Amino acid sequence: MLKILQARLQQYVNHELPDVQAGFRKGRGTRDQIANILWIIEKGREFQKNIYFCFIDYAKAFDCVDHNKLWTILKEMGIPDHLICLLRNLYAGQEATVRTGHGTTDWFQIGKVCQGCMLSPCLFNLYAEHIMRNAGVEETQTGIEIARRNINHLRYADDTTLMAESEEELKSLLMKVKAEREKVGLKLNTQKTKIMASGPTTSWEIDGKTVETVSDFIFLGSKITADGDCSHEIKRHLLLGRKVMTNLDSIFKSRDITLPTKVHLVKAMVFPVVMYGCESWTVKKAEHQRIDAFELWCWRRLLRVPWTARRSNQSILKEILPWDLFGRNDAKAESPVLWPPHGKS
Repeated sequence: MLKILQARLQQYVNHELPDVQAGFRKGRGTRDQIANILWIIEKGREFQKNIYFCFIDYAKAFDCVDHNKLWTILKEMGIPDHLICLLRNLYAGQEATVRTGHGTTDWFQIGKVCQGCMLSPCLFNLYAEHIMRNAGVEETQTGIEIARRNINHLRYADDTTLMAESEEELKSLLMKVKAEREKVGLKLNTQKTKIMASGPTTSWEIDGKTVETVSDFIFLGSKITADGDCSHEIKRHLLLGRKVMTNLDSIFKSRDITLPTKVHLVKAMVFPVVMYGCESWTVKKAEHQRIDAFELWCWRRLLRVPWTARRSNQSILKEILPWDLFGRNDAKAESPVLWPPHGKS
């Protein structure tokens, strides 16, 4: 039933949501927004413009959705009455209990969107879109102008990033969004909300609390710096990959697991951690060498071959080659990353 409801809702969701919202939408993902942020920073540097970002965090966003306001918003966005009625009946009188090692708690009423429900992301996206429309963010002229289009915010579900070319414009955007979100019960988490800028900034205070200004920020799992330099992000991912590789040591030492399985594990569990967000990296020669060195370090660790052993990199790759999922023809061949995923360019 939930899948049927989701399919019915999806056509309205796709029509109502703008391009700036990439959360829980087919053909879009976190790496799209990571690339957008980096390209905006790059364009700012190219045209010598200061860019100010505000990474907004809301306290328990999904738990603050009011049902009655949600039904009103859905009606305003053109969702048919029969679908709203189905959703209202689905959410009415829902109760839950928590199972612990000592038994279960008393049953309590669920008044927000259901955690883990496949409909929750769609409903929350529409809820958040209503807020941004009322804040007038799309109509305002503040923001970054790229290709004759004004961009002043990017969203991934409840993660909202505001941007402008001056500190005053950014403050104005933030106050508008904050005011509208508080009307529907979403409160700003001042401790986790951060400001990042390529130009001079002053001290920010919201509700008597200081908003921290940072030189870098972990945005959707990727480290973004004010100058758009990817070298720190690449180093961070290589360190994360080393940690995962080290945690797999017990598997690599096992004689009961075959070499092909071990190779597949590295490609499935280690390389995705290292290469997350790589589609938008600007890779210099030094970073390219670090990535190559990391791959060889992984294969040597898997084969239990120390660096002191007199074995060339070519011989290591030759041993791994038959189990390489990419099926490359020689040890130096590279597997290209095709992105965006919608087609080849």
